[in-house]
Amino acid sequence: MSVEPQLTAPDSSHRPPPTEAPVGKATDETLEDYTLRFAPRSYRRWTPMVVATTALGGIAYMADFSIGAGIGLTHGTGNALAAILLAAVVIFVTGFPLAYYAARYNIDLDLITRGSGFGYYGSVLTSVIFASFTFIFFALEGSIMAQGLKLGFGLPLWLGYVISTCMVIPLVIYGMKALSKLQVWTTPVWLLLMVGPLLYLVATDPGTVHTFLTYKGSHGDGGINAASVLLGAGVCLSLIAQIGEQVDYLRFMPPRTAQNRRAWWTAVVMAGPGWVVLGALKQAIGVFLAVYILAEVGAASATEPIQQFTGAFTAMMPSWLVIPLAVVLVVISQIKINVTNAYSGSLAWTNSFTRVTKRYPGRMVFVLANLAFALTLMEADMFSFLNSILGFYSNCAIAWIVTVATDIIVNKYLLKLSPQAPDFRRGMLYAVNPVGVVAFTAASGLSIAMYFHALGDTLQPYSPVAAALIALVLTPLMAVLTKGRFYLRRTTDGIDAPLLDVDGNPSAALYECHVCRQEFERPDLAACHRHAAVICSLCLSTDRTGAHVLPAAPA
Repeated sequence: MSVEPQLTAPDSSHRPPPTEAPVGKATDETLEDYTLRFAPRSYRRWTPMVVATTALGGIAYMADFSIGAGIGLTHGTGNALAAILLAAVVIFVTGFPLAYYAARYNIDLDLITRGSGFGYYGSVLTSVIFASFTFIFFALEGSIMAQGLKLGFGLPLWLGYVISTCMVIPLVIYGMKALSKLQVWTTPVWLLLMVGPLLYLVATDPGTVHTFLTYKGSHGDGGINAASVLLGAGVCLSLIAQIGEQVDYLRFMPPRTAQNRRAWWTAVVMAGPGWVVLGALKQAIGVFLAVYILAEVGAASATEPIQQFTGAFTAMMPSWLVIPLAVVLVVISQIKINVTNAYSGSLAWTNSFTRVTKRYPGRMVFVLANLAFALTLMEADMFSFLNSILGFYSNCAIAWIVTVATDIIVNKYLLKLSPQAPDFRRGMLYAVNPVGVVAFTAASGLSIAMYFHALGDTLQPYSPVAAALIALVLTPLMAVLTKGRFYLRRTTDGIDAPLLDVDGNPSAALYECHVCRQEFERPDLAACHRHAAVICSLCLSTDRTGAHVLPAAPA
């Protein structure tokens, strides 16, 4: 290994003062779970199928049933199914390149975003949006669990909110190691409880299918209406940011080799964009169950998953078993998804905070902060205005994901204006890249204006389409206008050893960071500007003086 000539006199014997290194807990990666950095090969010991099962366990949320029910009861079954299908196609297409990059280069969505059009600080915008996604959906799932606890045990909702929040803390502390076991063990029980009632109702009472398919909705006329489909799709597309949580698991995929190629690709597709297949099915089931119980419980309660499954279980088993099983299903689902929400949210908040402040407080601080935000939303009864929150949020989420996906597909592979291998290290990237920031800001800003009727009532249903199309057009346009010059601040990190091995996987070669004195794999390091040594990406992130950061390449 060698480093490029230093611009200041090298002094390899100098040990930087403690204030230049991250706090000690940052090196305990068992707890921190590689919060701000590349996930090293030495840690990625799971098989592709274990990673995929863990990732898919995170989509066990009950919100899909409520989202589908809300759309179906408002717009009718035909419009709801069309909206669900449209959203699923968009989510699959945009999620595929993100899942591939996470699994191939072993970095999370924020690190991908940095090198895919946003820049080192520019992606703070999208990290905050993703963190917001995690606590919004944590609050939604916590509300559903509280409804189950109220029905099953008579607990007041406020206490159910507290219980659903606090119970995930022990599980999320140890990151991927604990979550992989939890998701693998609970998935079979969850699938049985979710699918069993549906199959029973269809088999024993075929008339329920006809009632479901012909339901017109409170605002529908029985036909397919473009505005209704787009309004429904907008709500479904609020889930587009779920790919970020899938990526938080996919970054732990093992290296792709000739021996595991088929299993590797299967796991990436299944656990990456493939999550939306199961998600869309759950939304359709939500419409079915809501229509099934509508006459008995009324429209307000028909969107509550606990009521939906209580009604389904009542038709197939003794009454004494109905409530316990419904509560078990809701609790398992809530735990499976909310450990993921708390985990992913902590990563996103920590990432943003550390870059902006150059301080690393540890991931657990933001686990608690994220849970506090979620609990506040639950106590404010966010469930009662769910679709309004999701419809607004979807505009920002769509703009972000479409921008990054377009940069990967078009700017990297077609126009070749964006470097194919994503970089995330401070000093290698410009602070802000106008390609992604401008495209995202314009797409989200205009679509939000449309959503709130600023451009007229006629255009309001088309805000999700506007978010996607504006991001799709502006991302390559900005790359062409800027000639791709704002992607990389410099083209070499000062280390001669290659970043990738002969199979194209991130290199596993180890080097010691001269600041924290820990060993890291090659992709996580860069040459130090001050010393004839290397420095890890986290120490670069927490370098408050910027003395270790390599200078920009000469113009």
